Amino acid sequence: MEGQDEKLPGAVGHPHLHAEIYDDDGVIRASFLAQVEAAIAERNTEALKDDIGSLHQSELGHLLEALLPEQRRALVELMGSDFDFSALTEVDEAIRLEIVDNLPNEQIAQAVQELDSDDAVYILEDLDQEDQDEILAQLPFTERIRLRRSLDYPEETAGRRMQTEFVAVPPFWSVGQTIDYLREDKNLPDRFSQIFVIDPTFKLLGSIALDQILRSKRSVKIADIMHETRHAIPASMDQEEAAHEFEQYDLLSAAVVDENDRLVGVLTIDDVVDVIQQEAEEDLLRMGGVGDEELSDTVLAASRSRVPWLLVNLFTAFLAASVIGLFDRTIEHIVALAVLMPIVAGMGGNAGSQTMTVTVRALATRDLDIYNAGRIIRREMGVGFLNGMIFAVLIGIVAASWFQDPNLGGIIAAAMIINMFVAALAGILIPLLLDRVGADPAVASAVFVTTVTDVVGFFAFLGLATWWFGML
Repeated sequence: MEGQDEKLPGAVGHPHLHAEIYDDDGVIRASFLAQVEAAIAERNTEALKDDIGSLHQSELGHLLEALLPEQRRALVELMGSDFDFSALTEVDEAIRLEIVDNLPNEQIAQAVQELDSDDAVYILEDLDQEDQDEILAQLPFTERIRLRRSLDYPEETAGRRMQTEFVAVPPFWSVGQTIDYLREDKNLPDRFSQIFVIDPTFKLLGSIALDQILRSKRSVKIADIMHETRHAIPASMDQEEAAHEFEQYDLLSAAVVDENDRLVGVLTIDDVVDVIQQEAEEDLLRMGGVGDEELSDTVLAASRSRVPWLLVNLFTAFLAASVIGLFDRTIEHIVALAVLMPIVAGMGGNAGSQTMTVTVRALATRDLDIYNAGRIIRREMGVGFLNGMIFAVLIGIVAASWFQDPNLGGIIAAAMIINMFVAALAGILIPLLLDRVGADPAVASAVFVTTVTDVVGFFAFLGLATWWFGML
């Protein structure tokens, strides 16, 4: 969804193409995929162009992901200048690099000139600096400067995601002059919904919606009907912060300004939707300890992204094991403890993960802040205690009946209450603490919450058992 292309699937020659590509579950049909693969194998360029020439960029992206690496390369080669490079913004980074790395820089430079600037940056930003420079050197001066400016902004900022094609007019123009300009200038963006007002130094003064232009008389001055831009996005702002601005103020597009408040681009809702999806996926992957892994990554790359947090988990597992080691004599005499203690730790871990997931998401969406943190913490404490009581009764009855020992049932019930309560506290306090010190709670919370629930669960259960049975 990176581009602004609104080309409808099947608009040229295939009135029902979308229905033929996907099955009822939204997966590319095996028959269509086989048809494309056959055209590639036979190097039948005409058949291939007929099959995929009218696909939307997102559909072509799905098709590329479904093909084998050698088939992707052959498809791009056979399509030649008819290949829609904006489809590369719809695929995994590994697939995009695999395709681009097999193309000459001259072809990439030619293709980049046909793309919106945000799509061009999306493709160029993953290339080596040497390749970037070589490609940019082949572009017209104005376009080269625009793309270079976007690439100079840090990754995952509004400056990287913005589109540098926009419509701007001076405040002293009339509505009539503006309409004539929109009709006659051939270098304007294909689609836009907002016109920005700037001074001679490109400093942003305000904006006007297209519908307001159409409703105003030709003689009216732009300065008289423009609105002050209250939600301009700094180019250096993190893309997640920018997405939050769009969500909070229901924006469809927003001006992007540099440190001197000069207009440098526009951020549109289609880019923001991509950012929201990307950030949500990143948080989900980080909570699972797999970093930025993608399905198209190699075995080695996937292994490398998972090993660090598995290593951390190994050390925390030794910490939990050392707690068990403190009570080895008790476990030797009461074997039932070894059978039951994983239940306490496991239930606490699950309860902590539930609270942690809710907390991390609330922090990401800014639903949890300093003003309501106390109330949410008290709520989670109540939930932890109530759930602890419920499961304490259940596990207590089961344990007492299983091992014919009411004492054992009472001990595990008490340990369950303690660990479920602590799990709820850990699940909300640890992400809050990590967020407060500037760490990403989505990355580090899980391992700390699991460690706390394991250690407390084992210590509470085995400690209570050692104390109680020592008294008998």
